[in-house]
Amino acid sequence: MLYINLLYLQPLTFLKHNIMAYKISDDCTACGTCIDECPVGAISEGDIYVIDPDLCTDCGACAEVCPVEAIHPE
Repeated sequence: MLYINLLYLQPLTFLKHNIMAYKISDDCTACGTCIDECPVGAISEGDIYVIDPDLCTDCGACAEVCPVEAIHPE
C-alpha cells in the first residue's frame, strides 16, 4: 500500500527516467522560434539556445519549428 501511495504522489519523477530530452546543436542561429513552442519553458537564451534536460518532456514541438533543424533527441 505504501508503494502505491508514493507512486501516486510522484508520478512524473517515477516516469522521468524513460524520457529522452532534446538537445540544440551548434547549428542554432538563436532565432528564437523554438522558445514560444516549448510548453514547459525548458529552452533558455544564449549565444545558442539550450534545453534543460530536467524540464524537457520530449514532446518535439521545438524540433518541428526549428528552421535550421538544429534540435534533435539526445
